[in-house]
Amino acid sequence: MGIEIERKFLVRGAIPEGGCSRIVQAYLCLDPERTVRIRIDSESAFITVKGATVGASRSEFEYAIPIEDAAELLKLCVGKPIEKVRHRVAMGPHLWEIDVFGGANAGLVVAEIELASESEMFDRPGWLGEEVTSDSRYLNACLAQNPYESWGS
Repeated sequence: MGIEIERKFLVRGAIPEGGCSRIVQAYLCLDPERTVRIRIDSESAFITVKGATVGASRSEFEYAIPIEDAAELLKLCVGKPIEKVRHRVAMGPHLWEIDVFGGANAGLVVAEIELASESEMFDRPGWLGEEVTSDSRYLNACLAQNPYESWGS
């Protein structure tokens, strides 16, 4: 079984340089115990099934699908699509993924790091802000239902 261990942080200040791609994703299922996501990431596409989050961990299964199929599946999705530009920044043995959201989530910038264990140590770059791992509002599946623009100031 695939397990994803991920921590999320808000980003403050300038976004560091790194390779980037444009992502559009949406959800076929937004059940709290499981989500089914369709993602188009530049020139590739994936279907992903994730289980409920426990701490910073959850089960995850991801498979490549034809981009044409993903485009059709996006039409079947619920909630608002998630639009973002993902910047990938390598720091030591880790890869940070920094998402600059657009559309209904414009103004939100979140950095994620995947770890081998919940207790794994990592360097905290200066642009890293508040940790939001345990705040479900920052889950992409939640942003599809309750976009950042609707949170108010």
